[in-house]
Amino acid sequence: MNLLGVRGETLVNFGAVSRETVLEMARGVRRALNADVGLAVSGIAGPGGGTPDKPVGTVWIGLCTPDKEQAWSYRLQGERIQIKQQAAERALHHLAEYLDGAS
Repeated sequence: MNLLGVRGETLVNFGAVSRETVLEMARGVRRALNADVGLAVSGIAGPGGGTPDKPVGTVWIGLCTPDKEQAWSYRLQGERIQIKQQAAERALHHLAEYLDGAS
């Protein structure tokens, strides 16, 4: 919350694994690093922590740039390390797509 500026109100209303939270995180990355692009991932990799609404494997990825903000939701499968790896790969894929289109 402190480093990226995620509001407590956002976490209470939407949870840590949500579109709203990853977008605030991505904005915070841009601000904290004085960067053009902010990328953030939040998810439930397991083995516990899932709920009926947000089961293990639920992941949100947020990308924030000077001209747009986007977020994607996934329901990934596998063990904890596999979910984390898939989430990282998808986040980097979205970043690469953005950078490819921006060049």
